[in-house]
Amino acid sequence: MGTDIFALPSQAEYNKPLDYGTMPKPRVIWFLVAVLLCVQPIVAGMVQSAPAAVKVKELNFVFSHGAAGTGCGTQLLSDLILERIPAYTRIYQLANPGVKVRVNVLNRCYPNDVDAETWARSIAESVNRFLPAKRNMIIVGHSMGGKAALYGLAHNVDGLADKTALVVTINTPVKPLAQYQIAGGGSSVEYCRARWLRSDRGVCESAAYYDSSEDGTWVGQNRHWLAFVSAESAPLSTQCDFGGIDTYPREMDDAVVPLSAQYADGADVIYYGQYYHSDFHTLREPAGLIADGILTYIFGGIINCPVLAGEGSLEHRAAGFLGADYWQDIVGDVLGISGAVQHKNESVFLWQEWEDIVEYVPPTYEGARRTKFEASLAQSSSPFARIEEVRWLEPDNPEDFRLYLRTRAAPRQSLRVDWSIYRQYLLPEGQQRSHFEVRVVAGTPLTAVYKASWATDDLRELGIVVFSKAERPFRWFRAEWKVFQEESRYRKLIDEIPSVFE
Repeated sequence: MGTDIFALPSQAEYNKPLDYGTMPKPRVIWFLVAVLLCVQPIVAGMVQSAPAAVKVKELNFVFSHGAAGTGCGTQLLSDLILERIPAYTRIYQLANPGVKVRVNVLNRCYPNDVDAETWARSIAESVNRFLPAKRNMIIVGHSMGGKAALYGLAHNVDGLADKTALVVTINTPVKPLAQYQIAGGGSSVEYCRARWLRSDRGVCESAAYYDSSEDGTWVGQNRHWLAFVSAESAPLSTQCDFGGIDTYPREMDDAVVPLSAQYADGADVIYYGQYYHSDFHTLREPAGLIADGILTYIFGGIINCPVLAGEGSLEHRAAGFLGADYWQDIVGDVLGISGAVQHKNESVFLWQEWEDIVEYVPPTYEGARRTKFEASLAQSSSPFARIEEVRWLEPDNPEDFRLYLRTRAAPRQSLRVDWSIYRQYLLPEGQQRSHFEVRVVAGTPLTAVYKASWATDDLRELGIVVFSKAERPFRWFRAEWKVFQEESRYRKLIDEIPSVFE
C-alpha cells in the first residue's frame, strides 16, 4: 500500500480559517494558483481600460468691437477664424502627437461710449464671468476695442495681463487723434461726437487725447502685439470719404484713423491693404486676410511686417497769379550722382552758348533704371546767364543715364549749373516692398496731395509718384513720405502656450 501525496482535505477542513503557517504545502500551492488565475484577468482589464494622459493647449479668443459698434461687427471675423482653425489645428496635432488643441470664443457687446479704462474693465469682467479660471486669452480688438485691450494689459486691469498671451488690434487709434488735422478745422472730440450722434461717456476723449504707444510697447515686450493697419492710397483720395468728406485731408487714413496712428513701437504690424475702417465687418476678403494672419501668428509661420526703408520730404509753392499749379514728383528713389558744369564767356561783345553731356554709370548688379534729374543755376552765377535746355540725351531709353545741358551767358559773364541724376531704389533679390505713407505736415489751405502710386509694377522698387496741387497765389505745402519694405518674421505663439493634462 502506498501514501496518497495529494489527498483532498475533508469538508470540515475546508470550513476552517486558513492558517498559512500550518497549511500543507500542496494546499498552499493550489490556493496561490487559484488566486493568480482570478486576479490576472482583472489586472489586465484595468491596464487596458486606463486612458492615456492627453495634453491640451487651450486658446481662448475674446473679441472686442469698436466705438458705436456691437459684437455683430466682429462676427464675420470670428466665424472665419472658427471656420479655418480646424485645418491649422489638424496640422499642428499631426506634428505633435498626444497634444490636443481646444478653442473657446467669447464675442460680447460692451458699453461702447466709455473711456479706455472703463472699457478694459468691462473686458476683464466678461472674461472672469464667462471664461472663469481660463488663461491664454487672445484679445482681438477693433478700433477703440483694441485701445482698451492694450490699456487693460499694460495696467493689468483685474488681472487681465496675467491671463492674456496676445493682443490683436485692427485699425486702432493707438496714437492720439488730436494731433491730426480734421476737415474743416474742428477738434477730433467734436468730430467724434458729431459723427456718431450719440452719447459720449469718455470714448471721444480717450481716442483724441490718450496715447496708447507706451501701453503697446509694454504689451509687445511682455506679451505679444499684432497690429493690422489699412488706409486709402493718398491723403485726398476719395476711397475712404465719409459722406463725401475726407476726414483727414492731410493724411492717408481709413476714414476714422490715420494710418500712422494705427501702430507704434513694439507691434508686429501687418498692412492688409486699402480698406475702409470697418470693411472687414462685411467683406470676406479683408476679414479672411486678418483671420489667416492671426492663425499663422498662433500656429506658426511667416508673417510679412513693414519696416521703414526710406523717408524724405517735398515742398511746393504756387505762383503769384490766379489759377492753380500742379506737380508730379518721384520720391523714394536714390541719388546716383551729382556734379556741376561751369563756363565763362570770354567774349567782350557776344553771348556764348555751351552744350554739355554728363553721364552716370549705375551699379551693374542692381539693374536699376533712371527716375529723374535735377539741374539749377548756382547762386553764384551771373544774372545774365541761363539754362536753355536740359533733358535726357535719349528720352525714350530709361536705361540711358546721360544728361544733355545747353546753357548761355552774356559777354564776360560766368555760370555754374548744379545737376543730379537719380535712379530706382531696388531691393535685393527675394525682397519686396510693402506700402508707402504720404502726409502733409505744413502749409496753407487750398493745397493737397490728391494722388500717389508706386512708380512701377516692380515689387522690388521703392519709388512712388506723388501728385499735388496748390491754388494761386503763393499757397504752399510741405509733405513727408515714407516707403516700407517687407520683413519676414517667424511667429509661433502656440509653443508658448502651456499644456495641461486631461
